Amino acid sequence: MKYLARIVGVIGFVSIIGAFPTWSENSQYFGTLSKYVKENYTQQDHMIPMRDGKRLFTTVYIPRDTSQKYPILMTRTPYKTDTYINPIGLGRDFALEGFIFVYQDVRGRYQSEGDFVNVRPHKPVKKGPADIDESTDTYDTIDWLINNIPGNNGKVGLWGISYLGFYTTHGIIDAHPALKAASPQAPVTDWFIGDDFHHNGAFFLADAFSFISSFGVPRPKPTKEHAPRFDFKMTDGYRFFLELGPIRNVNEKYFKKGIPFWNDLMTHGTYDEFWKARDPLQHLRNVRPAVMTVAGWFDAEDLWGTLAVYRTVEKHNPGIFNILVMGPWPHAGWSFFDGSRLGALRFGSKTSLFYQKNIALPFFNYYLKDKGELDLPEAYVFETGANEWRQFDAWPPEGAVEKPLYFHENGHLRFEPPAQPKKGAFDEYLSLPSRPVPYIGKIQIGRSGAEYMVADQRFAATRPDVLVYQTDVLTDNLTIAGPVTARLCVSTSGTDSDWVVKLIDVYPDDQPDNKPNPMKVRMRGYQQLVRAEIMRGKFRNSFESPEPFVPNEATKVKFVLPDALHTFRKGHRLMVQIQSSWFPLVDRNPQKFVDIYTATESDFQKATQRLYRSGKNISSIVLTVLPEESK
Repeated sequence: MKYLARIVGVIGFVSIIGAFPTWSENSQYFGTLSKYVKENYTQQDHMIPMRDGKRLFTTVYIPRDTSQKYPILMTRTPYKTDTYINPIGLGRDFALEGFIFVYQDVRGRYQSEGDFVNVRPHKPVKKGPADIDESTDTYDTIDWLINNIPGNNGKVGLWGISYLGFYTTHGIIDAHPALKAASPQAPVTDWFIGDDFHHNGAFFLADAFSFISSFGVPRPKPTKEHAPRFDFKMTDGYRFFLELGPIRNVNEKYFKKGIPFWNDLMTHGTYDEFWKARDPLQHLRNVRPAVMTVAGWFDAEDLWGTLAVYRTVEKHNPGIFNILVMGPWPHAGWSFFDGSRLGALRFGSKTSLFYQKNIALPFFNYYLKDKGELDLPEAYVFETGANEWRQFDAWPPEGAVEKPLYFHENGHLRFEPPAQPKKGAFDEYLSLPSRPVPYIGKIQIGRSGAEYMVADQRFAATRPDVLVYQTDVLTDNLTIAGPVTARLCVSTSGTDSDWVVKLIDVYPDDQPDNKPNPMKVRMRGYQQLVRAEIMRGKFRNSFESPEPFVPNEATKVKFVLPDALHTFRKGHRLMVQIQSSWFPLVDRNPQKFVDIYTATESDFQKATQRLYRSGKNISSIVLTVLPEESK
């Protein structure tokens, strides 16, 4: 149980009770698995030397049955190897099947030697043993393992979730010949454009603060101990961060400039060389191992990176085996929960167990054991709303078409543009930094968790600083399969502004409640968030070179919301909400063109925001729709 709590604390699940299967269910499952592994595997600990002389702490679990040779399944972690006691995370079927499981503390973390660098940049040109990166550390580890661990068959698989997925992505760059298969899962990819701490340049305050306040504490020497978690001394995150004031106060009140990576965040407020060097996508060329990229549609942290890694490998490595797997999961939910539900949503089956047995295990068995047939499709994806697994030969599916939704007067949302556009037609609201729109309709603190990704949006729909548009009741099912693009024409009375777009599935007024229903959620008229994203307006044309808005001038702002595969069922409605704050998930924009990380309280100002919906200033949300014949 204590190990599960540690995993959850690191990965960032917050809204556990009611959102996921109970702790007792998971504790019993992992307890049984741990007992099996202790009885059937032998544990070894090693300090594996790297090319520059540093040694990395590595735990190895070897099957006691020596009648055959086994492939190695390896993951590299910054979160301490015993966090992953035994082969949990892959599932029971992997333990029963038999692999040599390897868990390694990455350089500079816990018991490994060397210096830790957050999202360490890859070095494409190396001049000697001192030029190390995550690719070389992975290579050197694999080379040592296949030459020193008894009973291995010379084949290695690599996998990892979240930050561990980052290390998996780097492991397939200049890969060791023995690395035959890799599975980046919800991989951290770009911490400025789309993952974790920034989305389109907007700073994800609650997650960054909660994570870095403990994870970012320097480790002066190798240790088994965890840094203490930050004590908020209250339960209301909205209140905590509002009372904090401008972001500059974090160092003044709490960190005292003692957390190096927080200082990096505060001093690299644009997409400069610091961030560009940390983007692994540019190095995903000449990939040789088979790749299976995995994540959940409701991943609150690294959904962007998952889709980016899959697409980049697909584009630049023709001919290799490269597939995408997406389920109805939160961050890491396919490993730590059975995948039957999330928040108020029910998926009709234990989707995580299906994935582990029917997708993940066949993939690694085929490439590491030469076992079985591999008939996995290019995209094995779960269709939410319809609650069924789908298989496609491409992602987005071939035949999917773009279909714009247009904003009309009186809050109407239609697939037809306004028939007689009125010159200068717009809707407006007053955005107050002193009263930002919350991202979820309940009290919580710490990391955002996944529940907000599917949460009822009625709490926001009633606010005067949120524009709400919805369609008529659907007479047929409508399935979106791919990205959603916001094409807005907006203005602000300030010189900067955030724009948040939320795509929502509105349930009918006769929708029955879930049974059982321990949280007493009323599903009648439920406004389920399907997709949402934010654009920090000053980055609308360039992440490298921000530019101010001209006050009250109609301006085009275009950005992409992550892909979805979701069916809006007959009898439901589509809704779009537009707002300029999403707090404290995202920090407050002063609505003034300044460096937000050094802004003072006097820089924050109210602003009148307008969404234009006519003529040359028309706004729309473009869906990627799957035609009926493709279903």
